[in-house]
Amino acid sequence: QVPLVESGGGLVQAGDSLRLSCAASGRTFTRYAMGWFRQAPGKEREFVAAITWSGGRTYYADSVKGRFTISRDNAGNMVYLIMNRLKPEDTAVYYCAASPYSGGSYSSPGYYTYWGQGTQVTVSS
Repeated sequence: QVPLVESGGGLVQAGDSLRLSCAASGRTFTRYAMGWFRQAPGKEREFVAAITWSGGRTYYADSVKGRFTISRDNAGNMVYLIMNRLKPEDTAVYYCAASPYSGGSYSSPGYYTYWGQGTQVTVSS
């Protein structure tokens, strides 16, 4: 089990920045690839970003590439998503997820075993 708790969401204006945090419990955190997904009302959950267990590789959805940055602190069991130049279409509930697998489809929700409860991000125009 890898309990995950997201924080850092809120209401911001277009062009602003936010940093989401995901706190993970458990001594095996470093064995997990981590991802961020988001889900807007009436839409399916979509991939945002992922990072390998070592932090050596990162992956991004085209819609956020160049604006969002994923990082992790294995010593502190934390994963972060820095979101810059936010747009109204970034409005969604953002979820942190953990995967025990190596390789594979980081952008697929099915790749991940553990999920947090989500944090709301609202971007006004």
